[in-house]
Amino acid sequence: MQQVVDLQNSKDFQALGVELLSISPDSVQAWAKEGSAKGVHTPLLSDPGNRVASAYGVMRWGMGDGTMPGHTFVLVDSTGRISWIRDYGAPEHGGLMYVAPKDLVPLIAARVEGP
Repeated sequence: MQQVVDLQNSKDFQALGVELLSISPDSVQAWAKEGSAKGVHTPLLSDPGNRVASAYGVMRWGMGDGTMPGHTFVLVDSTGRISWIRDYGAPEHGGLMYVAPKDLVPLIAARVEGP
């Protein structure tokens, strides 16, 4: 949840004009409680059964027994196409569960401003 808090509060991230959505298989109630406690104002969406995660292909990095999505960032363009995807929790991407906004912003900016 700290990832969401830090991104929503990052001036550099806000300057990108990208809509931040956080999607988890957690229940709406769990998300609402945690989000409220942390002051999250960005949409927190519940994806029971991982239908959205599966549609965007992020379950290939499933954690545990493969049924929990990893810590994946997906940039979707205005036509609904994936223009950038990265799962930092995956071993090949460092096994991280937190990525500082200062490290994410340049990567996202390159996709938003680039071809």
